[in-house]
Amino acid sequence: MRLKLIYVSLSAVLLLSRCVDDDKKTSDTSRFISPEAGKNINIGDTVNLQVQLTDKADSVVYFADGERLSHSADEKPVSVPTAKLQLGTKAITAKIYRNGSEPEEITTSIVLKSSLVPQRLTYSVVQEFKHDIESYTQGLEFHNGFFYESDGLAGESSIRKVEPSTGKVLQVTPVHDLFAEGMTIVGDKILMLTYTENQLLEYDLNTLKLIRQWTPNYNRQGWGLCNDGNKIYNSDGSNVIHILNKDTYQEEGYIEVYDNNGPVDSLNELEFIDGMIYANIYESNRIVVINPANGQVIADIDLSTLYPDPSRDLDLVLNGIAWDAQGKRLFVTGKKWDKLFQIKLSPLTAL
Repeated sequence: MRLKLIYVSLSAVLLLSRCVDDDKKTSDTSRFISPEAGKNINIGDTVNLQVQLTDKADSVVYFADGERLSHSADEKPVSVPTAKLQLGTKAITAKIYRNGSEPEEITTSIVLKSSLVPQRLTYSVVQEFKHDIESYTQGLEFHNGFFYESDGLAGESSIRKVEPSTGKVLQVTPVHDLFAEGMTIVGDKILMLTYTENQLLEYDLNTLKLIRQWTPNYNRQGWGLCNDGNKIYNSDGSNVIHILNKDTYQEEGYIEVYDNNGPVDSLNELEFIDGMIYANIYESNRIVVINPANGQVIADIDLSTLYPDPSRDLDLVLNGIAWDAQGKRLFVTGKKWDKLFQIKLSPLTAL
């Protein structure tokens, strides 16, 4: 009995010691008072930043995903505008400086959301063109008077050059044993994705000959590509658009895409038009217009009446956006459609 009591007493001492140590750890750590982790904030609003410090500090410097936001003296709160930040989850870090020593770092997070209701756009058909009904369209580009198209499906994929006036395939290169996805023209080359094989393929624009094929240092599904002349934008079927270096194809950042209802998923084929990214939403006949500076959807285009055919496979949806920058012409088509359309967009007016 005595040994048992001693054991219990020792256990109590150890438990008490552990609690004291835990309390000491808690008291030795500064913390965020504001914002609470995961707080939702509409982009454009201000966010209040404030910390509670264990010891007096020379200064506190605040960052969002590594980008400097503001600073304060000691525990004084600061208000930071969010208009220049990107949408999505942002890690907020406070670096606390004392007497030239290594800064103490504490973190919290916010979720920047969009309150902007996208403008609804409608369309009119300007011209119709023939399109190869066998082409499971994944990517579409207009360049120097011709369409360039990546055609998907495992074992059936190709990249091709097409004459607009006739729909005739002038050049074609099979993509053996891979499922081709989106493509974009970068200088005198074509960069193409694959669906699940995590491969990048680079082709000569003039000959459509494969220059090289390799595995990038990131591993994700390949969906869509476009570029603005300086950066390449890459979708993966989520609400994230990855930003790649146009020369090395290495990832340099990303944006998260939101509308006023939340994240916009299933981003697929992409096209860069007059400073904005146009994106197909997979398994729909909808295109959204995205501000690449922050990921905000500014317009929404419903093309469900463009090519109605209820007898067709539901998978054979709109998928293909091309832009003639010189002639200011917008083209769209779909998977195994027999037509490609030039359309003109206009605001949808209420009845």
